[in-house]
Amino acid sequence: MNTPRTPIRPGAPTLDEVARVAGVSRATASRAINGGQRVSARAQSAVDSAVQTLGYVPNPAARSLVTRRTDSIAVVVPEPDDRVFSDPFFAGTLRGVNRVLAERDIQLVLLLARPGASTARTLRYLTNRHVDGAVVTSHHRDDRLAEHLADLGLPCVFGGRPWTGGDRVTYVDVDNTAGEREATEVLVARGCRRIGTVAGPADMTAGVDRLEGWRQAMAAAGLEADAVEHGDFTEGSGEDAARALLERHPDLDGLVVASDLMASGALRVLAGLGRRVPDDVAVVGFDDLGVAERTTPTLTTVRQPVEEMAARATRLLLERIDGVEEGHPMRLIVPPVLVRRESA
Repeated sequence: MNTPRTPIRPGAPTLDEVARVAGVSRATASRAINGGQRVSARAQSAVDSAVQTLGYVPNPAARSLVTRRTDSIAVVVPEPDDRVFSDPFFAGTLRGVNRVLAERDIQLVLLLARPGASTARTLRYLTNRHVDGAVVTSHHRDDRLAEHLADLGLPCVFGGRPWTGGDRVTYVDVDNTAGEREATEVLVARGCRRIGTVAGPADMTAGVDRLEGWRQAMAAAGLEADAVEHGDFTEGSGEDAARALLERHPDLDGLVVASDLMASGALRVLAGLGRRVPDDVAVVGFDDLGVAERTTPTLTTVRQPVEEMAARATRLLLERIDGVEEGHPMRLIVPPVLVRRESA
């Protein structure tokens, strides 16, 4: 008695089979599957029906040759990896970008581009069009990424105003100057008269704009604006800057800090010196990304909606990639919101 043979499973359906079943040429079937360009409604319907009947799954590599799309977007961050994976700002940015890309089944590619060889390597990667576009965040004066990407002609949107080349690229930013001005006004209204600031990096527009907001509010109140120290938006730098500031100006009764992480470090210094917050020194931060709710005392701060800003930047980028928006570069400025808690 012969044992019945297991039937040989037929191979996956091919593009040629789709074309035959649909009654169209192979080229028409390919165009219909990969975007529907120059395909009649009747042919598109026939190909769609054949794909469903046969269970055809397009080859991504072949599809990219037709569409010249990679279905991937880069998030370019000119920062060291320890910063990126420890700062809630970057977590919020990546969540916002990925939320939009997931709706389109587009892959996120993270590129850490520190100045020097790392930046050159990143630019080579982008030049070779391994991605369809880029969202760039936390950029610095010397990286000149806006100019480089504009020269490449790669669709890009910046999170934050670029230092140079801002007239050539689209960007989404919070009104940093208005936010820090309002933060300082909170302390002025409270009655503080010796207000210092821990400013952000002098090579980033966010740092410069927030410092300008503090200076504007101090000038409007007729207060001396000489108590300034800079940090790099990290907790440790906020601790160092606050300690140096209080050594030079022990009479401070107010402190405006350009990020919540730096403010967290400043609060630790004040506690170590026995200065009560807000009774002896009132403190206001900037960001409201979760840190402000966990400090002791909880931190009055200026909220910038990082995740939503990143999502909006990503949607603007996809519109440019899709050809929906091809006009002049756009500037989307989001108003900040003051969040009052215990520290002021």
